[in-house]
Amino acid sequence: QVQPVESGGGLVQAGGSLRLSCAASTRIFSNYAFGWFRQAPGKEREFVAGINWSGGRTSYADSVKGRFTISRDNPKNTVYLQMNSLKPEDTGVYYCGAGPHLSVRIVDYDYWGQGTQVTVSS
Repeated sequence: QVQPVESGGGLVQAGGSLRLSCAASTRIFSNYAFGWFRQAPGKEREFVAGINWSGGRTSYADSVKGRFTISRDNPKNTVYLQMNSLKPEDTGVYYCGAGPHLSVRIVDYDYWGQGTQVTVSS
């Protein structure tokens, strides 16, 4: 299976934390950058955070800076998104994408997971 697989979503109260995981096959993991995107009901999918192939470079949307942290564990073929101080506006389906380089653009990612729902209650 080439497509990434997300997990870790759920329902949490505002101010709480969740950690999302994105597992990918060895075939793509070590050479690819990964990005987390989210889509709220009625809105377009938007960039949240990204990490390059080595983990040495990361990028965040302004709305999540200081609250979310992206990381990768290469031996485990897994990318994580640690989300703290969650707000109701963080609610949405979170998708993991894999692409040849770190980018904020959806079109630059070749492989996508099915998504995991995150709901933050006020």
